[in-house]
Amino acid sequence: MSAQRSYREIKRRVSRQIRVGSVLVGGDAPISVQTMTNTLTPDIQGTIAQIQSAEEAGADLVRVSCPDTDSTAALATIVKNVNLPIIADIHFHYMRGIEAAEAGAACLRINPGNIGSIDKVQEVVKAARDNGCSMRIGVNAASLPRNLLEKYGEPCPEAMVESALEHAKILEDLDFREFKISVKASDTFLAVASYRALAAACDYPLHLGITEAGGIRGGTVKSAIGIGALLWDGIGDTLRVSLSAAPAEEVKVGFEILKALDLRHRGVRIISCPSCARQGFDVVKTVEILEERLSHVREPVSLSVMGCVVNGPGEARETDIGLTGAGNLAKAAAKNQVYIAGEADHHVDNQSIVDHLVKLVEEKAAELQARKAAEKKG
Repeated sequence: MSAQRSYREIKRRVSRQIRVGSVLVGGDAPISVQTMTNTLTPDIQGTIAQIQSAEEAGADLVRVSCPDTDSTAALATIVKNVNLPIIADIHFHYMRGIEAAEAGAACLRINPGNIGSIDKVQEVVKAARDNGCSMRIGVNAASLPRNLLEKYGEPCPEAMVESALEHAKILEDLDFREFKISVKASDTFLAVASYRALAAACDYPLHLGITEAGGIRGGTVKSAIGIGALLWDGIGDTLRVSLSAAPAEEVKVGFEILKALDLRHRGVRIISCPSCARQGFDVVKTVEILEERLSHVREPVSLSVMGCVVNGPGEARETDIGLTGAGNLAKAAAKNQVYIAGEADHHVDNQSIVDHLVKLVEEKAAELQARKAAEKKG
């Protein structure tokens, strides 16, 4: 990395690596993005459709709630009909964990201390080990054990970390270490402080999240601040953005956070100006349409859409494809400059902007895809 670019470097925390089905978590594996279905799990077709929608959005992992026997029975069919590894969300009853592992779950989200005696925990661990299933210890500020609340008086980073390590010790004593840990809170400050303390206290992979973050706008902001701060610290191996929205929306926001920190690259990264009286075309409407038209592109293509020549050429130098408006919208300017690989290449009129840029991006994506296939073959 050049001296000029050294400020962009994020040094990731060194963690041990586990496997969640076909996805590696921790170590030098890419930071994975996951979401959770909000259908009733016994609604097999509805749940499968939601998982497939999440996959299309780019999800690496999907969690499915298994609160009862109808859910774990449905899980077996769901797992067989989707491509992504499935994490079974288990609370309180150890038998649901065993059933989910036997149904093909790749991971169990479970708190060993909350499912009964050590004998019951041992049975769940045996089922996980026999079925190649990993686990996630999921600590939440809203459901800390009573003894820790009495000890600390309120949810705090010390209580969160102590709870996580107590659960981890149970699994360690059973010689099971295929697990990751989360210490989530809806309070961004509490979540970030807890993750930082936990990261310093162990080397297990960490699952990041600001829980119950809210709707799309508020939840995205809270998650970007909290998850983004941790990722910038090098902390985090997998993440979920918890939104009161469709699971696919969580995935999209998760990738945007990773793209903003240059940690993963998927899909089109659009750089665009907020527009002003200098714009040579309707920037806001153009970008809105482009985001929709280009949502299917999976290859990492960068596109700048700038209304005028003040910052347009500079941004175009840093993107695969760039567009800079010429003149003034009020004067019906028609000669907008298109840049390819940072160089001025040709012009396009206002009426053709969207179709033309979509074509250029799709061509670039196809080129990247072909290059990747050739490298894999070679």
